[in-house]
Amino acid sequence: MAIKVEVFSTSTCPHCPAAIAAAETAKDKLGDQIDVESVKIDDPNNPDNRQRAIDYQIMAVPTIVIDGDVAFVGAPSDVELIEKLESLL
Repeated sequence: MAIKVEVFSTSTCPHCPAAIAAAETAKDKLGDQIDVESVKIDDPNNPDNRQRAIDYQIMAVPTIVIDGDVAFVGAPSDVELIEKLESLL
């Protein structure tokens, strides 16, 4: 079963692209072992994203949730994220 990685972000966040890029790099390295989802909490076409952020009690973006647990607040480096994910495999 793949590890679920959710990257919570907003369209105006200056650090969010780095968090999304780290998750994409992790996906490139770990392949089918992880599922990555970018969750834009200010997306007007997907109001459920805001509720998901509320459910996780996310107070800042970017926030990375791994298998339902907040793992990083802020953008981790590629290495930090990959090390965390590899420790869970």
